[in-house]
Amino acid sequence: MTLSAKLLETLKTKREALIAGGGADKLAARHAKGLLGARERLAALFQPETFQEIGLHVRHAGEHFGIAEKELPADAVIVGTGLVGGRTVAAISQDFMVSAGSLGLMHARKIVKAMELALKLGVPMVAFKDSGGARIQEGVAALAGYGEVFYHNVLLSGVVPQIAVIAGPCAGGASYSPALMDFIIMIRRSAHMFITGPEVIRAVTGRTTSMDEVGSAEMHSTVSGNVHFVAENEAHAIEITHRLLSYLPPNNAEDPPHHPTESLDLSNDEGMNAVIPDDSSEALDVKAVIHRLVDNGEFLEVHAGFAGNMVVGFGRLGGLVVGIVANQPMEKAGAIDIDASDKAARFIRTCNAFNIPLITLVDVPGFLPGFEQERAGIIRHGAKLLFAYASATVPKLTVVLRKAYGGAYVAMCSQPMGADFVYAWPTAEIAVMGAEGAVNILYSKELKGAENARARAKELAAEYRAEFASPYMSASKGFITDVIEPGMTRATLALSLRKILNKRELRPAKKHGNIPL
Repeated sequence: MTLSAKLLETLKTKREALIAGGGADKLAARHAKGLLGARERLAALFQPETFQEIGLHVRHAGEHFGIAEKELPADAVIVGTGLVGGRTVAAISQDFMVSAGSLGLMHARKIVKAMELALKLGVPMVAFKDSGGARIQEGVAALAGYGEVFYHNVLLSGVVPQIAVIAGPCAGGASYSPALMDFIIMIRRSAHMFITGPEVIRAVTGRTTSMDEVGSAEMHSTVSGNVHFVAENEAHAIEITHRLLSYLPPNNAEDPPHHPTESLDLSNDEGMNAVIPDDSSEALDVKAVIHRLVDNGEFLEVHAGFAGNMVVGFGRLGGLVVGIVANQPMEKAGAIDIDASDKAARFIRTCNAFNIPLITLVDVPGFLPGFEQERAGIIRHGAKLLFAYASATVPKLTVVLRKAYGGAYVAMCSQPMGADFVYAWPTAEIAVMGAEGAVNILYSKELKGAENARARAKELAAEYRAEFASPYMSASKGFITDVIEPGMTRATLALSLRKILNKRELRPAKKHGNIPL
């Protein structure tokens, strides 16, 4: 055997040992649970044969507690680049089969290397989180590793899209990395995420709780709002990742993947009238409106389980990527509360960071009143929504469907808040408050002396609605671009969007604004 052949055989042997990770038995055990190995996730994420690994031969830095002589293949994390839909994407996948995917200094530096490469190349970053946490044997070096990861999460923020997939445990400080990323996808049964788990909570507070209550995908997607998507399994999580990437640009200097149609369909969609209830007091399902607006009815809803009174997500209109923000009257009458404010503000800022035009659909009676809301800070949370819209420089189109009352009308991307075009349906009601409430204030003396106060109040409300809350009143003062037939909404928005797609808006030079917390 020649020297070169020996070298090649050594290389092959080393690669096979490293790629085997925790070994065939551990991988078989994962498969028996319906789980993928760390490398298998990356193989499913990327187009075949396009993954190129970085740092396969990196060795851990542990020196104490008997770990120095242990081999931890690839230091429990696989990093590299590949192609998704023909576009380069950087990714990391923590390997729970090796030392429970624990993070040490070199493990962290491999992650950081991938993040630095994503920054240099201007490509999205996908991270599969599956780790038992900091490697105790490495002490403060492991904690420093987390600090490096968090720092680079912030460096990448607003520059390239960051997507976290919680595929297993993500506990303690480790959970802050996905929290700093743009989107979190969490697998329903195999994953959990928390700062302090049930045992610590019981030891410190005396309260008995369960993992489902503090760390499950269900809780985080509906209560805490930390998770944007819940996946049934790893294959589903990767499918969601692919869909997300199909709407996002590779970086903040490029446009999203628009596929403009050669011609626009400007016909009247008479079916839109069918989604509008005959009775103005009956709730309108805004999702039915959205599905009629977007191409082929395809809408990727974000944060679907959280703050249902606000709907946000991605779609295409005439082939152009758009972010949609809409009040949902089917929940809390569409009123804006703390969670809805946070949900919408974060989504708006994400769209603005990545040059995605915004379409806002308005049907809102106001900010949600209540003792709890006031004490919990509805003022500062609601101000986030105002801040997000006012600071967004992407194309902004607004349609007032029905109710648009008080400060909530202003907050939902009204013309004074920077909307480029604001359209209204004939059913729109734009006023400081609802007609009934306004009448009770404006005509209180007359109603006290009326023979049939209820009937008179109804008459006055109808008159107020027609004269003072009419969309034509707002249009006459220049706050509404045009009053349109509901069936012409898609055509009007598609045509307007084409015209303002290349909009450029300069703002005063500054480090950054100070968003309300």
